[in-house]
Amino acid sequence: MFRFGQGNSAIEMNNTNDFYDAVADHYHLFYRNWEATLDREGATLRRLLGARNVRSVFDASCGPGTQAIALARLGFDVTAADLSETMLAKARENAAVYAPAGKLHYLHAGFLDLPNRVHSTFDAVLTKGNALPHLLTDGEITLALRNFHALLKPGGTLIVGIRDFDILLEDRPRFVPSQFHDDPNEQHILFDIWDWDDGPPVIVTFNKFLVSGIGEDYRVQKKSVRYRALRRAELEALLIATGFTDITVGQQQWELVFTATKG
Repeated sequence: MFRFGQGNSAIEMNNTNDFYDAVADHYHLFYRNWEATLDREGATLRRLLGARNVRSVFDASCGPGTQAIALARLGFDVTAADLSETMLAKARENAAVYAPAGKLHYLHAGFLDLPNRVHSTFDAVLTKGNALPHLLTDGEITLALRNFHALLKPGGTLIVGIRDFDILLEDRPRFVPSQFHDDPNEQHILFDIWDWDDGPPVIVTFNKFLVSGIGEDYRVQKKSVRYRALRRAELEALLIATGFTDITVGQQQWELVFTATKG
């Protein structure tokens, strides 16, 4: 169900559950090698958090567990949350295989639900994988950032990963190839068709296609999800307005990774 978003009454709140519930079982195909991604995410997050005396981490958009499991394997105490119950179940399933001894706790909650669902504070809060731009208005993003701020201990660390929409807005690509998996019994071909809406704000719909089959027998699935084309300067301004300081931005493959401190 859509509700009106804060900050712009003309924009409906983004419903992402249908998309993520539908793709949860195929989500590993979005990666070239999901196990290698676990190792890479773990190395990146350990570098960002290691010097900050972080032990407890709240992953606010855990998805299949890509960051949460990587951190648990490194000894962090992780609480993993997601708005999609199906994705949360997939994270539990993956953790049983890849981090059976990890300190992992699970919570069904979205960014805007956190004050009613979480009553602890953490050394760090993170959301990666371009999850924050699912919120389409400044009001919703500000509310989410305030919720993250409240979950952090004094001096705590926030990590936010989003696509580099500044570059994408220049070219506004339509056809975006993704992955190809040549499994023994079946091939999987993934690509996107992106639809741009000038807004304001600019909204982009990712129409994700999964083509699976072998020989001359293939089937096609299409699932769609919307994002705010959130510029770097826009997010930096909202972080500052929310009370975060010491904001730095780095590049990790296709993601801009923002690191900030609770002021």
